[in-house]
Amino acid sequence: MERIDIDRVIEMAWEDRTPFEAITFQFGLTEADTIKLMRTELKRNSFNLWRKRVNSGVSQKHLIKRSDDIKRFKCSRQKSISMNKISKR
Repeated sequence: MERIDIDRVIEMAWEDRTPFEAITFQFGLTEADTIKLMRTELKRNSFNLWRKRVNSGVSQKHLIKRSDDIKRFKCSRQKSISMNKISKR
């Protein structure tokens, strides 16, 4: 995996509204793979803070925990992204 892809996965993992399923869809990484990547790429304290946040209930990292009203992976105000590339208009 290239550095730019690793950076994007880390960014998506930190976003509360981006579920693990979106990371799987774009990069083929399972939740366990994402956790391993975060563990190796982040400092120990940063990783611990991230895991605490993911498991706290504040984060909606699991689709099963999300409201049924949310039917998208991204914010409605976010630019269109297709396979991690910004679409041209």
